[in-house]
Amino acid sequence: MSTDATGYKATLNLPKTTFDMKANLTQREPQRQAQWLQRDLYGQIRQARRGAPVKVLHDGPPYANGEIHMGHLLNKVLKDFVVRWWTLQGYDSPYVPGWDCHGLPIEHKVVRDLGPKARQLDASQIRQLCHEEAMKWVNIQSAQFQRLGVLGDWQRPYLTLDHRYEAGIVDVLADLVEKGYVFRQKKAIHWDIHDRTALAEAELEYQDITSPSIYVLFPMTSGVPSCWGGQPEDWSAMIWTTTPWTLPANLAIAVHPRLDYAGVRYRDPETGAERRVLLCQSLVAKVMAERSVSQYDIVGVCKGADLEIATYRHVFLDRTGRFVLADYVAAEDGTGLVHTAPGHGAEDYRTGLAYGLPAYCPVDESGRYTDDAPDWLRGKGVFEANPLVVQRLKEDGTLFHSAPVRHSYPHGWRSKKPIIFRATEQWFIKVDHNGLRQRVLEQIGQVTWLPSWGQRRIEAMVSGRPDWCISRQRAWGVPIPAFRCQKCGHWHMSAATLRHLRDLFRQHGADAWFSRPASELVPPGLTCEACGHDQFDKGSDILDVWFESGASHRAVLSQPPPDGFGLGYPATMYLEGSDQHRGWFQSSILTAVAAQGVAPFQTVLTHGFIVDEQGEKVSKSEMEKKYGKGKVPVIFSAVPATETYGADVLRLYVASMDYADDVRVGETGIKEASEAYRKIRNTFRFLLANLEDYQRFDPERHAPQPSDLVELDRWILGRLNALIRDCEASYNAFEFYRVVQKITQFVNVDLSSFYLDAIKDRLYAELPEGPERRSAQFALFRLHDVLTRLLSPILVHTCEELWERLPGSAATAKPESVHLALAPQPDPRFDDQTLADKWTTLRAVRSDCLRELERLRQSKIIGSSQQGRLAIATADPQLRGLLESSRDALATVCVVSEVEVVADHPEAVPGVDEPRIRVFAAKSPHRRCERCWNHYASVGSDPRHPDLCARCVRVVERLALAASLDPMKGSS
Repeated sequence: MSTDATGYKATLNLPKTTFDMKANLTQREPQRQAQWLQRDLYGQIRQARRGAPVKVLHDGPPYANGEIHMGHLLNKVLKDFVVRWWTLQGYDSPYVPGWDCHGLPIEHKVVRDLGPKARQLDASQIRQLCHEEAMKWVNIQSAQFQRLGVLGDWQRPYLTLDHRYEAGIVDVLADLVEKGYVFRQKKAIHWDIHDRTALAEAELEYQDITSPSIYVLFPMTSGVPSCWGGQPEDWSAMIWTTTPWTLPANLAIAVHPRLDYAGVRYRDPETGAERRVLLCQSLVAKVMAERSVSQYDIVGVCKGADLEIATYRHVFLDRTGRFVLADYVAAEDGTGLVHTAPGHGAEDYRTGLAYGLPAYCPVDESGRYTDDAPDWLRGKGVFEANPLVVQRLKEDGTLFHSAPVRHSYPHGWRSKKPIIFRATEQWFIKVDHNGLRQRVLEQIGQVTWLPSWGQRRIEAMVSGRPDWCISRQRAWGVPIPAFRCQKCGHWHMSAATLRHLRDLFRQHGADAWFSRPASELVPPGLTCEACGHDQFDKGSDILDVWFESGASHRAVLSQPPPDGFGLGYPATMYLEGSDQHRGWFQSSILTAVAAQGVAPFQTVLTHGFIVDEQGEKVSKSEMEKKYGKGKVPVIFSAVPATETYGADVLRLYVASMDYADDVRVGETGIKEASEAYRKIRNTFRFLLANLEDYQRFDPERHAPQPSDLVELDRWILGRLNALIRDCEASYNAFEFYRVVQKITQFVNVDLSSFYLDAIKDRLYAELPEGPERRSAQFALFRLHDVLTRLLSPILVHTCEELWERLPGSAATAKPESVHLALAPQPDPRFDDQTLADKWTTLRAVRSDCLRELERLRQSKIIGSSQQGRLAIATADPQLRGLLESSRDALATVCVVSEVEVVADHPEAVPGVDEPRIRVFAAKSPHRRCERCWNHYASVGSDPRHPDLCARCVRVVERLALAASLDPMKGSS
């Protein structure tokens, strides 16, 4: 072996690895995913965890409509973190993805694409096209979710159009019918006049619109207190509304029984005529100011309860209305008298029930007035009618005041247009039957809600929700299998009938309802319970899609194969966006408690919405408006972002976010995530480069006993124990951002900025198989092993690549994939608090030393810290003893030639991180060793190697001896 100056480099253990710094994620990730699919990694995991305790995250079904967006990415990646962590802990945690395949958006798209041809097709033909459209997007979204590295049973997902699932929906409906929850009634509900269907609360969006705000004078006919003077006909009841189009349906005026109502006499500022009106006393001044009425008198006051006997005449119809009492009447806005149309409002409807008023609704499904309306409104659209009604009131002299007002108003979630309240005959679930509302609230209290405010949110929604309208007037969905008697019109829907159809749907699907005549669907022997007739028509309504998805607990959780997936009831967790408190979470717990008595989930975790870095909503239209068409940054689109940055970088980005609030996404954040990924990868590259030497480190053969480890190595393994415990706690709390924080801090501060720098000399310059180097290698092996497993739920592709390179022999029984491995456990042999405290002090001393060395470097006195020497002074005898015994360790971690510990030093400067010390840094007087580049007094002490230090002479001579005995080692 050559030992001249140029040959010394060959004697060093320089790092070497084929693990690229350049990740090439966008090319390598699809290759890795193809390998997983070929090997059936998901099936291997299921087999490996068979018999273990089960934890199930039940996937909420995304809508099969359009490419995935950043909200999908956030949701699915968070779910993957949870499932992979449970799997890493040793649980059997299956993940069956699902899709919501029915509903208006798909049908709307199909009908729009068909154009006029749609009118020529029957429901079965429309349904077939809808099925094809849904499955197209299921396949597209499935590929896109898998591209994110989300692991699951993608070959066997649950689909709401699957025959088994459709049967499960009807099975739940049968349970609810059997227990008396389902009824049919004409009732005011949210109605989309553009899509001509009923809407659930969860299908509403609120936007600001401008409406006419009108104060209307309804002539009184009776009930005015006699002490106010005049005849009842001299008085008018003043109501206020922002929906003039509902006035044709007015049947009553509601007042609060405990509010004070005033009789007010004023002079009209335009006509000069004296008018007498009734309104809430506390609002008199505010209302009169609207019309600039400055002269008015309050002639009397009564309670709202005194007006219950009063009546009035409709402003433009030959109809008498009555006063009614209602606690919801408020005295903040309006007049304290509420125009009541039971066919056009939820509260109005309930008041109408209490007083026996009909749910009168002179408006058809398209939002146009029927022949029941006045002739000047017939055929007109409701919003078109607003100015016509206002003009009519002006002409009749019954309009006190009119002005435009900006206010929030419900819109359809798909049509994006204003909806109305409209009374129609629909199927409902009675929320208060059999104490269901209270039982649901009790079950909510048994569930863990993360964040905790989720419990208050859903409790408020369940407490205030009305009966659930479950029928929709569309073709694409699961039918409500009800029969209508051809003779008397009575509707028949029993549990037995539903279960008969459930079995039919399980075999032939819900399409059978639309393709077969009623005679083939009616169970044998069915007769009308009202008249005994045996001929029926089938209903045309379908179930609300929220009922469909809410019933997933039957087919996916509780129903065993082959009729369902049988994952286990209840699920360990549901995880969705915070909007699902009024959507899937609520429909799931309502149907589950009604049918089975127990909530379908043990824990509910919610995340916020995706917003940009300024906190503004992220949507295609909003982003194009902000940046310009074709100029929207890639990070706002899930599919292009994946192909630009790689799934692992996006997953790290998601993991670094506190998802409890709205999640800010932008170019700044993705750059930070990319840099964090680069630092993590670079750290692993260092670990591997010092394990993959000519004789690959084998933990079975080369690992030293803990007592033989170098102290610094024992310390870092103790720090690793703490990291394992911190990460486990954060994973268990689903605080993934804390996992990322802990690991990146450990990588950047404990490893890159300290430990790895301190062991380079040992790794590069000591004997390849010497105890000092093997000690460091064992620590690197343990670091690589633990960090790979801790990061495996997040960096799924990168950690698989790292796992394949993890040293180990067959004796270690290393699983084929890191995703088959178990979570790392702390090694109690390295839990040493005394050692931890010692190195806390030494690291503080080091920080002060590095600060002084940097001053020398800035002054050009030294080029690198290896040229420096340190004197550390302290008057604390106990600290001085610690430092004296740690001089070599301090020299190593400060990377200097030598460290001197003294009681005092005239030129030393005070420490900052360790105030008990003073530090003096100077240039070393010693020569540099040409092999290790350290400046030691022993350089040149051996004439055989005049340019080497004593340590390097020892190593070189040992290597030369080894080479003479083993030529292969010498050639390496």
